[in-house]
Amino acid sequence: MVFIKEESEDLKIEETFTVKQEDLQEQTDLIEENEGSKEEEHHVKIEEKTHLQTDGILKRRDQNRFTCIQCGKSFGRKGDFKIHMRIHTGEKPFTCTQCGKSFNQLSALNLHMRIHTGENTFTCTQCVKSFRRKWDLKIHMRIHTGEKPFTCTQCGKSFSRSSHLNEHMKIHTRERPFTCTQCGKGFTRSSHLNRHKKIHTREKPFTCTQCGKTFNCSSCLNTHMRIHTGEKPFTCTQCGKSFSRSSHLNEHMMIHTGEKPFTCTLCGKSFGRNFDLKTHITIHTGENTFTCTQCGKSFGRKWDLKIHMRIHTGEKPFTCTLCGKSFSRSSHLNEHMKMHTGERPFTCTQCGKSFSRSSHHNRHMMIHTGEKPFTCT
Repeated sequence: MVFIKEESEDLKIEETFTVKQEDLQEQTDLIEENEGSKEEEHHVKIEEKTHLQTDGILKRRDQNRFTCIQCGKSFGRKGDFKIHMRIHTGEKPFTCTQCGKSFNQLSALNLHMRIHTGENTFTCTQCVKSFRRKWDLKIHMRIHTGEKPFTCTQCGKSFSRSSHLNEHMKIHTRERPFTCTQCGKGFTRSSHLNRHKKIHTREKPFTCTQCGKTFNCSSCLNTHMRIHTGEKPFTCTQCGKSFSRSSHLNEHMMIHTGEKPFTCTLCGKSFGRNFDLKTHITIHTGENTFTCTQCGKSFGRKWDLKIHMRIHTGEKPFTCTLCGKSFSRSSHLNEHMKMHTGERPFTCTQCGKSFSRSSHHNRHMMIHTGEKPFTCT
């Protein structure tokens, strides 16, 4: 009996020593974020058990997960979970001392500070564009290589970034987790919600130094500046046409792929852009909320009314730099420029004839198909 008691006491001492050693190892692992170990997993499980009684926002899915009750996303570490919750709470505890911009992660603030210091340590060897992070350079290189490793399982569309695939998936799921508290409008991205909020506050803190036009987001200003610089960094790999916005390139690519992912549930007609689908829906609903005060014509979109008003005002803000001819729409200027460049991107697959406009190409195709959709009554 004495021997058993002594052995039991030895085991207790050994267990106490082991727990202390594990605690020391766990602290080391918390400092070295990338080195996961069994001790850290043990620490997480103990921490979960302690905090579940006080943290009402946590929901246990299994022994190792922290699950957000607002969107269902789960995490293996409580630290990652807390950072994620700032998306919903809007908390941004890290503020730039130079411009006052706030961030929800310290790493994001540190990266932002390089804007003020001008630090760009990673440079592309093909276009000499510089980046503050090695990862950004790696992602950028996919523009030159054409690599798109992330593919949608539902429609087969591929993307260069996983985040772009995640955003794309919301088209299929119709998920809009970020909602405006003032008007109830939903958004797929928190950045889109933040930009939308400035519509209510009328805040436009970003000003163009060349023409004085103001914008509610820095990315909008950066895109606008390409009007002055003429920069078109996004190039189609199939026909060589360049664009000032990546979204315009993506829309253009649908000409080559024939992809039309947005379908009207009422008549089955498909569109390449969600924007075009929304406009089409007004045909069925009869919704024309924007009316011209001069001629009484109504439109489903405010932008269409704005364009229409140029008929009455005679405004033609888009001017050809080669011949001086002006246009009321940028799309009309783009079509006109093809007269100077001789560009004909729409080619008939049957006879090889090329056209400057898709509408001309579509009309030509009826020669081969024999289609005659217009009948005299």
